[in-house]
Amino acid sequence: RDRALSDPGMFSDRAAPGVDVQSLWRSARSARCEAKTCQTGKISTAEAAAQSWTGRDATVQTETEQGKEAVQDFQQEIQVDYAGLLSFLQRVEDAVIKELNKNWKSHAFDGFEVNWTDQDETVLCLHTLSYPEAQDQNLQVTSVSWNATGSVIACSYGRLDDGDWSTEKSYVCTWNLDRRGLNPQHPDLVVDVPSSVMCLAFHPSQPSLIAGGLFSGELVVWDTSRTEDPVTWRTGMTDDTHTDPVYQVNWLPDTRHRNRSQLLSVSTDGKILVWREERDGRLVLAEGFAIVAQQIPRSTGLKKMAWGEAAVGVTSLSFSHFDPGVFVVGVEGGYSLRCSTAAPTPALPRPGSSIPLKAPAELAFSRHAGPVYSVSCSPFHRQSCFLLPPSPRNLFLSCGTDGQVHLHSMLQPQPLLALQLSKKYLFCVRWSPVRPLVFVAASGEGVHLFDLARSVQKPSVSLKQSMSDCPVYCLEFNLKHTRLLAAGDAAGTVKVWQLSSDFTEQGPKEMNHLEQLASEIMD
Repeated sequence: RDRALSDPGMFSDRAAPGVDVQSLWRSARSARCEAKTCQTGKISTAEAAAQSWTGRDATVQTETEQGKEAVQDFQQEIQVDYAGLLSFLQRVEDAVIKELNKNWKSHAFDGFEVNWTDQDETVLCLHTLSYPEAQDQNLQVTSVSWNATGSVIACSYGRLDDGDWSTEKSYVCTWNLDRRGLNPQHPDLVVDVPSSVMCLAFHPSQPSLIAGGLFSGELVVWDTSRTEDPVTWRTGMTDDTHTDPVYQVNWLPDTRHRNRSQLLSVSTDGKILVWREERDGRLVLAEGFAIVAQQIPRSTGLKKMAWGEAAVGVTSLSFSHFDPGVFVVGVEGGYSLRCSTAAPTPALPRPGSSIPLKAPAELAFSRHAGPVYSVSCSPFHRQSCFLLPPSPRNLFLSCGTDGQVHLHSMLQPQPLLALQLSKKYLFCVRWSPVRPLVFVAASGEGVHLFDLARSVQKPSVSLKQSMSDCPVYCLEFNLKHTRLLAAGDAAGTVKVWQLSSDFTEQGPKEMNHLEQLASEIMD
C-alpha cells in the first residue's frame, strides 16, 4: 500500500479524445428552421407603427394669456358680499323663524307616510285557491282568515243557503302563500269536520291556532301544527252549547290569565257566549249575553219592534277598537245594536244555561229592509283629548239583504249615510285597516271597493269573483300585508286580490276628511 502511493507511475491523468455522433433528426428540422422543443412552426412578427407619424401636445382651447384672464374674471364673479348677506339674514330672520314654527305646528301631513315601493294602479288577482273534493260536494266557502304572520290563509267549507239541519261532512283548508311550489288546488292542510263550518278565526298571536264555529252549534279549536289530531279544544254538545249555527267567532284576551285567551261565539239562537280553555281540552262557558227583544231599548224615531219577547238571532259582531267593553251586533230583524260587556241587567230567564246571562243592548239603530249580515267598526280615531261626535272612532258600517251599506255613528240611531250598493244581498263588509275612507263589501255580484274620497254614491272598483256572477260570502284584509284581500265565494274558491296603491296609501288629513264628511252629512 505504501509502495503504490509512493510510485507516481502507477496512477496518472489522461484526456481521452471525444466521440461525436451527428444527429440526422436535428439537421433535417434545422433545414426547415424548426426547433426540437417547438410544437409549431416559426412565428413571424413585425412592428406596427402608429397611424400618425408626427405627434403634438394638445392644449386648452384658449391661449395661455386668455385663459388667465378668464380665471380672473370668474374669481371676481364669485366674490361674496358677506356684509350684505349678514344684513339680509338679520332682516328676514324673524319672518323665517315665524314660518318654520307654523310648519312645525301644521298637521297638513298627519298620517302621511312615504312609500318607496313601486306604485300599482290596478287591482290584481294573485291566487285562486280551491279544494276540488269540497267543490265536488258543491260546498261553499263560508269564511276566510289570515294567520298572525300574514302568510297563511285558511278557509272553511259549508253551506249558507241550507236552511235545514246540516249533517254532511265539511273541511277546513290552509295554504301558505310564501311556500315554494304553491299548488292552489292542493291545500297544505285539510281538516275533515263532521258538520258544516260556518266561521273561522286565526289566533291573533299564535299562528297555528284556529277556531271555528259549526252548524251544529259547537266550537272547535284546531292546532294546524298537529297534522294527525289537530283538535285542541272543543265545547262538545252540552246545555251551554248554542242551539243554532255559530256565525262568528272572535279571540279575546283572558283578563285573569295573561298567557291565555278566551273565545267569543255568536249564534242565531240570540246568545253571545264567552268560553275559556281547560287543560282537558274542553271549552267551558265563562260569561254570556242574550239579546231578547223585550229588553232592547226603544229609540225615538224608530218604528216599534214587533218581536215580542222572542230571542233575537245574532248574525255578526264587531268590537270597538278603542273601548274593549263596547261592541256592535247585527241581528236578523234588520237592526244593529250597540252593546256593552259591562251591562248590569240580567237577561230574561233562559233555560239550560249554567251561568246567568246578561242583556247587553244599549241602543238600537235604524233598520235595514232585511237581516243584517255583517258589521264592522272603524279602526281609526283622531289623536285628540276631545272627541266630539261624529268622531271616526265612533263610526261603524253595516250591510244586509237589502243591498245597502249604512254608515253609522254609535251616538245616534239614524245612519249618517245609506248607500244602495247592489240589487242583490250584501253578505260582508270590512273597513280598510290602513285607509279611513276605504271599505269593501261582498255581494251576490262580486267584490266592491269603496273610496269615499272619490265618491259617496258608487263603488270605485267592482271586481268579478267569477264569470258567472258568483256570490261572494266572506272577505278579510291581511293585517300584515295590507295590500292583500281574500274573498271566498259560493263556488268554493278563494281569491287573493292585490289592491292598488290608491286603496292602500293614506292621504294627508284623511281621518279629518272622514270626520268632516260625517259632519256634513249630519247637517
